[in-house]
Amino acid sequence: MRTLAHALLCLVLAVPAWAADRVDDSLYAGLLAAHVHAGVVDYAGLKAEEAKLDAYLAVLERVNPADLDLESRKAFYINAYNAWTLKLILEHYPGITSIRDIGGLFKSPWKIAFVRLPGRVVTLDHIEHEVLRPRYQDPRVHMAINCASKGCPPLRAKPYAADRLDGQLDEAARGFVNDPRYVRLEGDTLSVSSIFDWFGGDFGGESGVLAFVRRYADGDRAGRLAALKSPPRIAYLDYD
Repeated sequence: MRTLAHALLCLVLAVPAWAADRVDDSLYAGLLAAHVHAGVVDYAGLKAEEAKLDAYLAVLERVNPADLDLESRKAFYINAYNAWTLKLILEHYPGITSIRDIGGLFKSPWKIAFVRLPGRVVTLDHIEHEVLRPRYQDPRVHMAINCASKGCPPLRAKPYAADRLDGQLDEAARGFVNDPRYVRLEGDTLSVSSIFDWFGGDFGGESGVLAFVRRYADGDRAGRLAALKSPPRIAYLDYD
């Protein structure tokens, strides 16, 4: 395993991490295709290829986000958040039942400084709350980043890419809104993920949450929402 890791790292160092505003996500793409199925991660299989994940993280560590265009930078931070979350789990796998077990009593896993970016080490919270949310003000980001919990939106089995990012984010939002684990319409009550409560301001309050759900609802769900004579009551689902 050490030899494989060394060979992969040498390969990474032999080529530029970025070119023409693009990051080389090929290692990550292969890992996602092999070990993420319907949003569920095969951590045992991923653990066996952890050297490849480490090599990809080394690629990200050498990227200067300032050298990327706006969409490439956005995709970079989403992929970095998700890839480093996978690494955090693997560091404790298989002796872990929940990501909340990591970090101890007084520090959540999202506040651990372990994410290596050029010249600094940051937390997952830094990427989410100091970069993605304030800089892009795009609530679809909440459906793209995965915190390794069942209550989170499922992890996409492909990296996010600048040249198709808008469509990928729409797809993530649509999948989330139409999944009964996260959004349910029962009578005149619209029960939604706690994500819509915790980050309600990003969506524009409850009226914005409803507008977001209406925008991405498909089929019968869209029809039932349209048929309501008055706006539904918003309730929030328990988070797993």
